[in-house]
Formats: sequence, structure tokens, C-alpha cells
Amino acid sequence: MKAHMMSGAMPLQEFQGLARRAAGAGYAGLVVTEAGRTAYLSCAAAALAGVDLDIATGVAVAFPRSPMVTASVAWELAEATNGRFRLGLGPQVRAHVERRYSSDFAPPGPRMRDYVRALRAIFRAFRGEDPLRYAGEYYDFSLLPPMWSPGPIAVSDPPVDVAAVNPWMLRMAGTYADGVHVHPLNTTTYYEQTLLPSLHDGLAAQQRDPGSFTLFVPLFTAPGDTQAEQDAWREASRTMVAFYGSTPNYAFIFEQLGFPGTTERIRAAQKADGPAAMAKVVGDELLEHFVVAGTWDELPDRIAQRFEGLRDFDVNVVLYHAGAAARRHDDSYERLGEVAKRLNSMSR
Repeated sequence: MKAHMMSGAMPLQEFQGLARRAAGAGYAGLVVTEAGRTAYLSCAAAALAGVDLDIATGVAVAFPRSPMVTASVAWELAEATNGRFRLGLGPQVRAHVERRYSSDFAPPGPRMRDYVRALRAIFRAFRGEDPLRYAGEYYDFSLLPPMWSPGPIAVSDPPVDVAAVNPWMLRMAGTYADGVHVHPLNTTTYYEQTLLPSLHDGLAAQQRDPGSFTLFVPLFTAPGDTQAEQDAWREASRTMVAFYGSTPNYAFIFEQLGFPGTTERIRAAQKADGPAAMAKVVGDELLEHFVVAGTWDELPDRIAQRFEGLRDFDVNVVLYHAGAAARRHDDSYERLGEVAKRLNSMSR
């Protein structure tokens, strides 16, 4: 188990400073999300900061970029990080892909499978192991003159991880990818009923060992030595659970916990009273399934206990609130770093 911090992309000089601060605080790596700014450039800034960190996109949007473009960027980042970069990809949602990026989206599962397979073929061509010949359902590559290839690099191909929530995408990832970015809206019940059975099915299709497969698992935490400290982080988590829980495709996660209709109530509250009303739908009993709380001393053991059922895999815990903690004017970021250090030491 390793403990990473999650952060959105930001101005590149600022991100270099964040990378140096993360390494000093004790985080094992950075998982960079993509929204208004590109994840790849922030990863490059971190790579050039001269720090000892794992770096991953978590996740970059796949479909608006040709697999050739993505492969080229990932290849250079693998080289720049001396092999410590992981390429995390996600389909995003239809509205963004079609209306923000003006790109093709459907069907997202088979399209992502084809994307991952195309990346493998391109990496082999970059190394000169095979000519570039890939003909899939959605992508077709057959031209790579030597002057247009980056050529071999001295490190391994960048691992390819995909964002997956539902059983089909999880099985696909287990068959074709190197790892999965689990959605932030996750629970131990979801691990038992959806994540593990689906991944094991996919891994079995290729006779793969779970220990060679990586899980990035975002985690909401509510640390603090006072109830007020913990409550502040709980409320931040409640807001995010409501935000993610408003997506109809994730409604089944609430249903697994015995809270059917939660997504519909969140969406109704949003429509009637705006975003502020959404969080009120997520009561304390429901929230506890998504949050690990405790004093600063208790937190590492409680996090480790939560992930006991995933011990057969290579697990990267992604501290969801670390990015927010970095922006606070207190010591919470460094204290989360101490939690990360203790989690990292448990895996040795």
C-alpha cells in the first residue's frame, strides 16, 4: 500500500512547488485530475521538479485525444520521470465529450477497450518491436515513419490504468489494463459486491495475478483531534458525496447500502433549491460509509483496516482532501503527509 495525494492541475510553476512540498511532507505520489487545465502539463512540471514521487494522471480524458497523441505524451512523461509515471484514462461523460470537446463518445466501454489496445500497439511500434499495424473497432493506425517516432526509451512502457465503476468496465480493465482508478464514491460494500468480483473475472480471462494489478482508491478522510476538526472534513466530504451521487449511473452504490432513491432525491433537491441543498440529502448514517474518521494517530490504522479486503492487489490510497489541505493556512497538509508516511511504511 502506498498513500498518494490528489490534486487538480494548476499553473505550472505552482504545481512544481506543490510537488516539492508533497515529497517533503511524505506523500508517495501525486494523482493529477483533469478539469479546466490539462493533467499532462502538471505531470510534466512535477517530473521536472526533481523530486522522488510517483506521478499519475487520475484521470486524463481519453476520447478527445487520439491514442497516438496520448501515447506520445505518456512516452515522454515515462522518460522524464525515470519510469514513475502512470497513464490514467477515463471516458468522462457524454455531454462533455460531445459538447465540450466535439468528439465521439458512444459506446464508451468498447471504445475505451479499443483505446487501450491501440496504446499497446503504439508503444510496441515506438520501441521498434513491431511495425505500427492496429485495426480496431474505432481506431486504425498503420503509419509511423522513423522520423515521426520518439524511439525507444530506457524505462518500461507507461502502465495504462482506466477509470471504471460498473462491472463491464471493471472486467475490461482486469483483462486489458494495468490498473483501475476507482471512483471517489466507493465503499467496502462496493468493493465486495462489485469491484472485486468484476476485476477477478477480468483477470481470470488472461490468467493474471491480482498482485500485478494496481488499484488507485480515492478516500474521503475526516481527521482531527477535536470533534470540530473532524466535522469540518465530514462536511466537505458530504458535499462531494452529494455531487458525485447526483449522477444516475452511480445510484446503485447507494442502493447497495440500503439507501435506494438517494440519487433521485439529490437531483430533486438540486433542481428545487440549488447545489447547497444537495448535501442535506446525505445523512450521517449514509455518509459514514464513504468517510474514514479518527484522530491523527488513529487514522493510518483505520485506513489500513478499510482496505484489508483489497490486500491481494497493489493498492494506492489517494487522499482525496490532501489538495484542499494544501490550500489551508494550517498544518493539516503536513499532518496528512505524516499519515501517508505511516501508511507507506506498513507496506515495507
